[in-house]
Amino acid sequence: MGDTGLRKRREDEKSIQSQEPKTTNLQKELGLISGICIIVGTIIGSGIFISPKSVLSNTEAVGPCLIIWAVCGVLAMLGALCFAELGTMITKSGGEYPYLMEAYGPIPAYLFSWVSLVVMKPSSFAIICLSFSEYVCTPFYVGCKPPVIVVKCLAAAAILFITTVNSLSVRLGSYVQNIFTAAKLVIVAIIIISGLVLLAQGNTKNFDNSFEGAQLSVGAISLAFYNGLWAYDGWNQLNYITEELRNPYRNLPLAIIIGIPLVTVCYILINVSYFTVMTATELLQSQAVAVTFGDRVLYPASWVVPLFVAFSTIGAANGSCFTAGRLIYVAGREGHMLKVLSYISVKRLTPAPAIIFHGIIATIYIIPGDINSLVNYFSFAAWLFYGLTILGLIVMRFTRKELERPIKVPIVIPVLVTFISVFLILAPIISKPAWEYLYCVLFILSGLIFYFLFVHYKFGWAQKISSKYQQKGRLASARCRQAQRPHLS
Repeated sequence: MGDTGLRKRREDEKSIQSQEPKTTNLQKELGLISGICIIVGTIIGSGIFISPKSVLSNTEAVGPCLIIWAVCGVLAMLGALCFAELGTMITKSGGEYPYLMEAYGPIPAYLFSWVSLVVMKPSSFAIICLSFSEYVCTPFYVGCKPPVIVVKCLAAAAILFITTVNSLSVRLGSYVQNIFTAAKLVIVAIIIISGLVLLAQGNTKNFDNSFEGAQLSVGAISLAFYNGLWAYDGWNQLNYITEELRNPYRNLPLAIIIGIPLVTVCYILINVSYFTVMTATELLQSQAVAVTFGDRVLYPASWVVPLFVAFSTIGAANGSCFTAGRLIYVAGREGHMLKVLSYISVKRLTPAPAIIFHGIIATIYIIPGDINSLVNYFSFAAWLFYGLTILGLIVMRFTRKELERPIKVPIVIPVLVTFISVFLILAPIISKPAWEYLYCVLFILSGLIFYFLFVHYKFGWAQKISSKYQQKGRLASARCRQAQRPHLS
C-alpha cells in the first residue's frame, strides 16, 4: 500500500513538471580571453583613428592632448570597476538595464532601453559599418571620393554579415571577435612600433614646448573629454553578456583590469606615434590621421593601414552587435519590448530575434546616411545614463544591503564618477548651448509616452500579435519535425 502511494506521488510530480513551461536559457560559453577580446575589440574601433584630431582641436597642444587621453582611460577604468560590482551583484545580461531596474524601478530602465535600442546602439553600429565601408572603398577610388551608393551598400552588407554570424552561434560570434581583435592589434602594433622607432631615431621636435598654446577653459576641456571618451566607449560592454560568461565573479573584473589598461596604453602610444611624423597643425589638417601616418612611414606598403583599420572597425561592429542583441533580449524578457524579442533560438541558443531587430534598425539608419546630429550628441545621452547607473550603485549600497557583493569598490570611486558624469553632461550645454541638447532631452522623455501607453497597460495589442506569431512558429516547427521523420511503410 505504501509503495502504491509513493509511486502515485512520483507520477503526480512528473505530471506537474511536464505541465511547467520549458524555457531555453543563454549558455555560459565565454571565457576570460573572449571577455578581454570583447572589451578590447569593442573599444578599439574607428575612434582612435578619428578622435585624435578632435581632442587636439580642443586642447591645441600636444601635452594636454596626451594627458586627456590618459585621464579618459582612468575614467573608463573607474567606471568599469563600478560596473564590475554591479555585474557580479546583479548577474543578468543587459548592461545598465537590469541595474537601473533594481535601483530605480521600471521607468528609468525603460527610458534607457528606449534610447539605446532606437538611437544609441543602432546608430553606433551603422556609423562603425559606414567607417569600415569607407576604408575598404578608398583604395579603389584613388584621387576621388567613393560613390555614396557603393559605401552604403557595402555597409549594409557588413551589417547583414555580422547580424547573420551572431544569430547563428554564440561561439561563432566570439570566434569572429577574437580573429578581428587579433587583426586590429596588428595595425595598432604597426603604428606603435613604427612610432617608437622614429622616436628612438630622434624625431622628438614635435614634443618640444608641448604645452605652448594650450586652451585650459572648462568648455574646451569638456569637449576634449567628450571626443576622447567616445573613443573609449565600450568599456562597459562585458556587463551585457554576464549570463554567458563562465565564472563571472573572477573573469569579469579580470577582463576589465587587463583589457582597459591595455587599451589606454595603446591609445597613448598611438598618439605619440602620430606626433613623431606630424606637427599639431598637420594632424589637424589631415583628413584621415592613420592614413597620413601610413603614407609618410610605410610607403609603398601604406595600403596596409586602411586594410587593417577596416578590420578594426568590423571587429568593433561585431562586438557592438553581440552586446546590443543581449540588451534587446533582456528588455523583451522584462516586458518592456515585444515579447518576441526575448525568444532564444532553440537550435542555435542565441537571441536571434533581438539581433535581427538590431540589424534592421541599423540598416534603416544607413539609408538617409546623414546621422551626424545624432552622433554628435551620442556622448551626451550615454553619459547621462552612465552617471545615473553609477548613482544607482550608491543608492543600492543603502537600499539593497542584502545583495551579495563579490566585488565591492570603495564608495569614493562611484561618488567621483557620478560627479564627473554630471560635469560631462552640463559642461557642453554651459560652454556651447545648442537646441540639439534640448531635442535630445525631449526625445529621451518622449519614451515616457510609449511606456505609459504600451508597457504600463501591458502593450496588449502587440502581445497578441507576438502570441499569434509564436503559435504560427510552433506549428511550423512541428510540421518541419513531422516532415523530417522517415515514413513508415
